[in-house]
Amino acid sequence: AHKAQLLQYLQVTSQTEYSVVSSTAFFANKVEHESRHCNGKGLQRQGSSSFDRVYTANQNCGHAYPTFLAVLWCAGLLCSQAPAAFAGLMYLFVRQKYFVGYLGERTQSTPGYLFGKRIILFLFLMSVAGILNYYLIFFFGSDFEIHIKTITNAISPLLLIP
Repeated sequence: AHKAQLLQYLQVTSQTEYSVVSSTAFFANKVEHESRHCNGKGLQRQGSSSFDRVYTANQNCGHAYPTFLAVLWCAGLLCSQAPAAFAGLMYLFVRQKYFVGYLGERTQSTPGYLFGKRIILFLFLMSVAGILNYYLIFFFGSDFEIHIKTITNAISPLLLIP
């Protein structure tokens, strides 16, 4: 049963990673388009403020993805797969909202940024809970996995509240 759950989680996370790749490609395409639109030439860093906003948003998203993938995998493998996958998909939606908000005024990107931080924190806390449960089993023989999964399943829908 555990092997089937792991395979199911790997399938969901691989789909999430494909979504990450496609959103990164979308962001990079947007940067290239804005660069060509502003300069008429290839990719150059000098340009209008719209190019700077697109470039900065792309860089910010690119810098956040390694952290996201690390905590997503840790939360899913160490704690519970379903809430981790749900949080991962929510994070991709939030990053899209952040990027599109960044294209407008910079204050429009703030809700997406804060929402993304909350999701990363949730995934990190799931990872910590899984690690603590492992040590509780190892040292004391107490397994709280069922309780942790119940709590994370109950808390994950709260991520939808802005």
